[in-house]
Amino acid sequence: MALVIDVPLNTMLADLDETLRVLLKRELGRHGFDGVDVAFDAPARDWSSQLSGPTVNLFLYDLRESHEFRPTEWHQDHSNGSHREVRPPMIMECSYAVTAWTQAVEDEHRLLSQVLGVLFAFPQLPDDALAGRLAETAQRFAIEGKIGQPKSDGKADFWSAVGGQYKASLDYVVTLACESGIAYERGPEVRTQTLGARLADAPASTVTEMHRFGGKVRDAGGAPLPDVWITLPALGLFASSDPQGRFLLHRVPPGTHSLIARTRGGAEAKAEIAVPGAVLDLTVAPSERAGSSAKRAGRKGS
Repeated sequence: MALVIDVPLNTMLADLDETLRVLLKRELGRHGFDGVDVAFDAPARDWSSQLSGPTVNLFLYDLRESHEFRPTEWHQDHSNGSHREVRPPMIMECSYAVTAWTQAVEDEHRLLSQVLGVLFAFPQLPDDALAGRLAETAQRFAIEGKIGQPKSDGKADFWSAVGGQYKASLDYVVTLACESGIAYERGPEVRTQTLGARLADAPASTVTEMHRFGGKVRDAGGAPLPDVWITLPALGLFASSDPQGRFLLHRVPPGTHSLIARTRGGAEAKAEIAVPGAVLDLTVAPSERAGSSAKRAGRKGS
């Protein structure tokens, strides 16, 4: 296998910002909070003086790997005719300080209360709000948000660091997957191997070619079938499929042969194979009543 490093386009933080903007503006508007801006700026002292209207600000102040969820299993990718083992993503915790800004403190508290209700109502960010590439990411790893999580660091330290005046804020943490771009890629699967054999004292013209022939066994739904009995009755050769449905027959002479596959439940499939050169996948029906079928691929191996 060959190591392949292909760093994907990564816009997850910008996409997350846009997702939160869409979600908050939509849900706030449903409850009469029209015209509220959503910003992602550092809430410094001079920043607030430039605001022209009610604003919800989500300042991304921390990024770190999640301690709760660290996937370790490499997953299989069989797209585009290749076979890859892909490194699992890193799950990041994106921490926001959420604040509300209005002229009157009472209005500020009303707005912050409604933001709290919106974020608490969506522990998983809704699909119809996902922006950019997050929709693709969410198909494999849910994008979840936790609101009001306590932090060991004091809030006063946070406001001192950004140079702003202390005010009420919500901690909001979103878990987001960062794809690795690292994979091990296998070459094309070899299913036929040719061996040449002759007696040590015999001329070269007496070489007899024998072959290794293999394939895969699947059920009607395309899932691999393990422990299927594979035989070439006329030659007395047999093998069984592994957990991935693969089988391999040794010392097969050239020519056309009848192959039979039979499951433990009695379902059976038959096919004619040409050795060398034929690549064969078998599809076995799930039950004896359902019958059996075999399909033969149209490409040739060596």
